[in-house]
Amino acid sequence: MASFTVDQAEGLRRMLEGPKPRIFTFLSATSRADKHSMLVNLGASLVRAGSEALILDATLKGNGVCTALDMQYGPSLMEVAGQGRSADDAVCKTAQGIGAAMLTRGSVQIANGSAQTRRLTDAFGTLAKRSDIILIDGELDDEHGFPLEAMSGGDIVVQVGPGAASIKEGYAIIKRLNAHLGKRSFGVLVTGASEEEAQVIFKNMAQAASRYLAVPLHSLGCVPADDHLKRAARTGRAVIDAFPLAGASVAFRQLAGRFAVLMENPAIFRGRTSGGSDIRP
Repeated sequence: MASFTVDQAEGLRRMLEGPKPRIFTFLSATSRADKHSMLVNLGASLVRAGSEALILDATLKGNGVCTALDMQYGPSLMEVAGQGRSADDAVCKTAQGIGAAMLTRGSVQIANGSAQTRRLTDAFGTLAKRSDIILIDGELDDEHGFPLEAMSGGDIVVQVGPGAASIKEGYAIIKRLNAHLGKRSFGVLVTGASEEEAQVIFKNMAQAASRYLAVPLHSLGCVPADDHLKRAARTGRAVIDAFPLAGASVAFRQLAGRFAVLMENPAIFRGRTSGGSDIRP
């Protein structure tokens, strides 16, 4: 364990020396609660490893991770952009010590190419320069696109659970993204499943995506079902802080290590590799 911790820390240090920032947009075929828990605990794991991680709630209906964190009353990035204020004003610290911001507040339609979009893009660019990694709580709009171009240009991760309905929805998300963005690769993160279950789920999704869409998928691994996640959330803490030896804590530390690999090897997510693969620290 000590050797892994040292190796992971070294990998994260190298990651932070690379180009800034790295943007990961997360789409989920699981419940909102599962997605929010994953984002908060992943963000906390990256922060504990020395990264300047920021969570951006880019959902358009006011039901994203910042709402779950009771941040719905803070100014959004759109509000500070429209008022000519500093992008830093949109960032709040969560109880878990992570920087978090909302793209908009409530249900808002963002017209592509509008002056509003340009101001929002500029504000996001300013905010992004202050972070090493941005984890975006995203969702597709009615046209299967994103409110920010940076979300399309960055890396996209699809979160799925072990149930058949979740797996089907995860594949449908990938299919919609492929139709809208064209051929590119995507990451897959399985939550609420054992490592063996996650491997089977990923293998089946990767084979289908390769055969029917010619799209390469990459496994980010899995986070097991663990009651310690809910117990930690009830105390307002990340699972790695409240229960550092729990299975979920181990999984999130490993996941942080995988993101270090992605930072060092951008080609993994940029469509320059073929077939499915498992990204390991």
